[in-house]
Amino acid sequence: MIRDRLTHSLRTALTSAGLPEPPGGVAIEVPRHRDQGDFSTSVALRLKDQTGSAPREVAARIQEQLVAARIPHLARVEIAGPGFLNFYLEPSWTHDVLLEAVAAGDRYGHSDVLAGRRVNLEFVSANPTGPLHAGGGRWVAVGDSIANLLAAQGAEVHREYYLNDAGTQLDMFGASLLARARGEKPPEGGYLGNYVTQMAQRMRVELGDDITLEAASEWGYNEAVRELRDDLARIGVYFDTWFSERLLHDRDDVNDVLRTLTDAGHTFEQDGATWLRTTAFGDARDRVIVRTNGTPTYLASDLAYHRDKMRRGFTHLINIWGADHHGQVKSLQSGMQALGYGPPPEPEILLGQLVKLMRGGVEVRLSKRAGNIITLADILDDVDPDVVRMTFLLLSIDSPQTFDLDVVTAQSMENPVYYVQYAHARVASIERKAVEAGVARHPIDTVDLGRLEHEREHELLRTLDAYPDVVADAAELRAPQKVSTWVREFAARFHSFYRECRVITDDAELTQARLWLVEGCRIGLGSALGLLGVTAPESMAKLDDAADEADEIEAPS
Repeated sequence: MIRDRLTHSLRTALTSAGLPEPPGGVAIEVPRHRDQGDFSTSVALRLKDQTGSAPREVAARIQEQLVAARIPHLARVEIAGPGFLNFYLEPSWTHDVLLEAVAAGDRYGHSDVLAGRRVNLEFVSANPTGPLHAGGGRWVAVGDSIANLLAAQGAEVHREYYLNDAGTQLDMFGASLLARARGEKPPEGGYLGNYVTQMAQRMRVELGDDITLEAASEWGYNEAVRELRDDLARIGVYFDTWFSERLLHDRDDVNDVLRTLTDAGHTFEQDGATWLRTTAFGDARDRVIVRTNGTPTYLASDLAYHRDKMRRGFTHLINIWGADHHGQVKSLQSGMQALGYGPPPEPEILLGQLVKLMRGGVEVRLSKRAGNIITLADILDDVDPDVVRMTFLLLSIDSPQTFDLDVVTAQSMENPVYYVQYAHARVASIERKAVEAGVARHPIDTVDLGRLEHEREHELLRTLDAYPDVVADAAELRAPQKVSTWVREFAARFHSFYRECRVITDDAELTQARLWLVEGCRIGLGSALGLLGVTAPESMAKLDDAADEADEIEAPS
């Protein structure tokens, strides 16, 4: 990549000029404004304290070495402002971007930086006492995309769903089903949604009238898990492991963790309860780990579960939780440290904010099937799974989100998902037209890529060049919205190119160069959509007429 070559040249220039690297290393960025060059660095400003010299003087020394190095594609280096160095490149540098993308193929943007790391990613993990809430769809989309991103950086990623199937909640769920099957109200504190009544009717058909509480609880549990699996499959998410909390108790793992912590001196007795001394590991207060009635708390079970993950050979754990669980983060991490895991904190926990559903400008609160909640299945009944996934990936998970059903169900170019998918469909249509015209792509090393001179072509390639860094950043920051932002920008660049630059023309050399550019676009769009878990369609007939009639396709807001 050109940025890597410039970074290497900048380090060499620092050495040649007798200058040290600044704290944090050398960084080259893409300026916000095109008139500031193709790339820029603030290295001279960051060396002010180390050198004791004015940043512009330091920049001049670096500039001299860079010019003397005769770096390929580098037209000039300018000093700007208080000491920035701006790199202006010849247009030919973007042709190397295309060569790199084509050479990498579908692995463009991927790397092996995380090779050898085994990551356990737990997400969703709703209680098996009913359907998945619509807000859980956000956890589904984000978790699965983070898994894709980490895998794209070379990690071995294991998707895991934790089934909270121990304790009293399943008994209460079974009692609620049994009551509804008998035409009665659920007990106090029971489950009241319409889905309970519907499930109870199915249970009665399958099990008959003579149903015990134990049978109702087990049937309800299995049915809830089946529905969870079905709903997740509809949105293209499959878990490698569905881990049962019961297993922890059957194997006595919870008690074993308690013994381990006690033997290590990390617990103490107070007020009839057993406490874990989490303050020794940075927690704000110590935590009860065994209640006064002798039953372990959720923290004990969680510690047993996460220790089990580490014992299965994972080198890093990531959980996605709702923001309402923020108070449990430090206690779990402190407990894991007491068990000998970390620092850095294990598990890494991402907290997600809630989703507000809107339709017709009004918040939607009631489900057509569950009554008192909106389910993911409700949304998938009305909205294409691709649209659901990418819509949930437009914003950072730690930001509240409004999911407008009117917008996401509109099959138009105003919909950001269709806008991006249509760019890929247009790529495929160009390739089909080339085949119909009898025009085959020549080997790229025989094609004059110098014919790619139009500004729209350079915009595409500059954006394509940024893609590997976007993927790397998105993986490191657990931020798939960075990829969704990139792919929307790239789609906008492509639609502009499509409008202004005819691909198949009487100019054979230009046609060949542009066909390879289109192939580069296919690689970038396909890769990004794949990481988001969104399909890359070959055609979108419903949008063809509207798009072709429009003079210009505007990027959706």
